[in-house]
Order: sequence, then structure tokens, then C-alpha cells
Amino acid sequence: MKVTTKRIDDANVSMKTKISKEILEQEIDKLAKEAAKSMKVSGFRKGKVPAHVVKKMHGEKLEQDAQSEAVRAMLDEGSKSAKIDPKDVIGQPFFKKFENSDEGIDVELEVSLRPTIIIEGYQEVIPTFKKPSVSKKEIDERLEGLATAQAPLEAIKTKRGIKDGDSVIIDFEGKIEGVPFDGGKAEKFSLKIGSKQFIPGFEEQLIGMKAGEEKTINVTFPKEYGAENLAGKETTFDVKLHEIQQKAQVAIDDDFAKKLLHDEKDATVETLKEKIKEQMEKEKLSKLYQEELKSKTIEALVGKFDFALPNNIVEQEIDAKVNQKASQMSKEELESYKKDVKKVEKLREELRQDAIDSVKATFIVDELAKKEGIKVNDQEVSQTIYYEAMMSGQDPQQTIEYYQKNNLLPAIKMGIIEDKLFAKLLGIDN
Repeated sequence: MKVTTKRIDDANVSMKTKISKEILEQEIDKLAKEAAKSMKVSGFRKGKVPAHVVKKMHGEKLEQDAQSEAVRAMLDEGSKSAKIDPKDVIGQPFFKKFENSDEGIDVELEVSLRPTIIIEGYQEVIPTFKKPSVSKKEIDERLEGLATAQAPLEAIKTKRGIKDGDSVIIDFEGKIEGVPFDGGKAEKFSLKIGSKQFIPGFEEQLIGMKAGEEKTINVTFPKEYGAENLAGKETTFDVKLHEIQQKAQVAIDDDFAKKLLHDEKDATVETLKEKIKEQMEKEKLSKLYQEELKSKTIEALVGKFDFALPNNIVEQEIDAKVNQKASQMSKEELESYKKDVKKVEKLREELRQDAIDSVKATFIVDELAKKEGIKVNDQEVSQTIYYEAMMSGQDPQQTIEYYQKNNLLPAIKMGIIEDKLFAKLLGIDN
């Protein structure tokens, strides 16, 4: 088999050949003879089934396997001719042509290679920035917020009506056409007005009530309410207000600081303020990184280096971006793309540059991480997922299993490596 190879660029090699009918027939005969050794066919002894019988029974499968073997042979021959190291091959070959004819099959494919990147001078393009500062006023406001959060609720002493934002203690009983329903009654229930904890209209009708007052309010359960026996029903609630509550005043003193900084025996208000300042500086720096510095760093690095990219990986990235777009489309919009191939191709071309930049950034980050000695182990990946799941109120173990099942762990790992790398290059403390 004669294979013609051509270096498209440093990351892609084109291979062409014609797989003749004779080569395919020889391969089919070989595969049929191999299969005959282990096949059981009525009327023949094991291992004595004639090749023509095997071909008659499994002709289509044998032809497919023969084509696969011929393509493998083509790849082997082409790789030798182009002096391709198997370790440099990345992804699967990309078929440009596979046409059957009376003479055989015309095959043209591309093999993609890991790009060669000369990483030099990257420090020159890393964006500079001024670390965010925190004012005394911001620290005092955060401190007061912490004190309010720690403060217990207590009944107000003034005789006034409920206002939006108040916390109240109430008894209530719900009825539909005068009949109480399950789950519609509670005593000494704590409710924050404006929290939207109750169905629409309930909390709003409590505004103005004073401690000791009773009131009947009318509301309608939403049509999409979870309990079918209540959904869309007009309902009355008999309510009694016991007390309106507000946060008690908490002294911001050294004892308060010791309570919050329980690991530091000699903590003072000044110590607490210093801790708050450090935390707020980290928060501001993290916000600056996520909203500005990260994208600027990627953009600078992508602009700095120029190298050939593996075409198959670029096409895969375009596929991913098309799928992402499709997931955001309406049913009608999606149908319009399914019916129009040219429209899909136009969308792919619109997304091509973004895909190229994304693939380029991935290879640059990978190379820079090696140069800077950035490593992330599996335990760090699991810990990151675990922490983020807890912070968002999800089950950590189920989240980890989801990422494993959907093969998303490599992407998470790459994201952690990227953030560690950029933090080092930008001089940001983790």
C-alpha cells in the first residue's frame, strides 16, 4: 500500500492512499480463516468451517473489520513515512475522505500532533495591577454586620405595627371553605417579613398588625403549588401576633472579638479588625481576578505565542461550543438548525476563533504549568468539588460521583491548575 504524506504544519499531517479491492479481499480472507478456527456451525467440526461459509454468514462485519485493518496499516505506513513519533499523536485521526469505488477505497485523513511551544518571555505580558485596598469605613461596616448577625432577637418595647423586614412570632391556622387542612397550622412560629417564606400575599397582609392583635387574611395558593389539594385554592388564615422582634444590641468589645476568634486567647477588637481587613482584601482580590485579571492573562498569553494547533482538537472544541449554544436555544430555533446544514456550518465558523483561542490557551497553560512546577493531585480536585458543593448546598458525594460519571474531573483539574498558575504569575497569594 502506497501512502502519500504531507506536513500541513507542525501539528497536522495529511495522509492519502487508495485501498485496492485486492488488499481488502486478502484481508477479508485472512479474517475469515481466523474466525473459522473458533466458530461453531451446524454440519461442520469446530475449526473446520470453510472460509466461504464464514464470509456468507458474516460478510458485512468482515468487510468493516477489513477496512479498519487496512486503515490501521495505512496509519502505520504513513507514520513511518512522515517520521511521526506515536507519543506525539493526539486524539483520533480526522477523516477528510472515505469514498468507495469499483477499484477500492480512496482515503484521506489527518493525523494531529501535540504542538511544539517555545515558552519564552511570558513574564513580559502578564498584566500588572494595583492590589485592592479596604477603607476603615468598610471594615467598620463589616464589623457591625458581624455583630448584627451574632445578635439574638428580642421583643420590641414600643407599641408599633409590623414593618417590612421585621421578625415576628405568630400563631396561624389555614382553612379552605372553613375547613382546616393538614400542615396549615402552627403556634409560636418565627417569620421574617419579606423573606417570601409564605405564599404570595400572606406576609404583606401582616404589615401594620400590633402585638396581641388577631386577623384573618385571604390568599390564593399558586396554581403550580406542590400539594395538589391546595394548588390554586382560595384560603383564609387566622393569625395571632404574639410579638414583633428586632436584633438586640451587641457590644463590639474584646469579649466579642474573643468569641469570634476563639482560637486566639488574647484577641482584641483591633485583632478582629485586622482579620476582617485581610479577609476583605482577599475577597476584593479574588473578585478582581475572576472579573478582570484572569481573562486579561489568558488574552495576553494567547496573543504572545503563535504555534500550529491540532485540527481535530479544534473541531472537538467547536463541537462543544455548538452543543452549548444548542442547549440554550428554543425548540423552534433548534429545529431550524436541524433542517439547514448551511446554517449549522455558518454557526461553526462563527465559533471557530473562540474555539481556536480556547484550545491555544489550554496548551499554553499546560506548558507553563510544567515550566513553573504547578501540580494538582486527585485529592485536591476532590476537596475542591467537595467544598464548592457544600457552599452551594449540594450533596458533596453525589456531586463528585456526577463529575466522575460524566468525565468532568480532567476539566476541573485543569481549572485548578490554571488558577494556581495565574496566581503565581500575577503574584497573588493563594
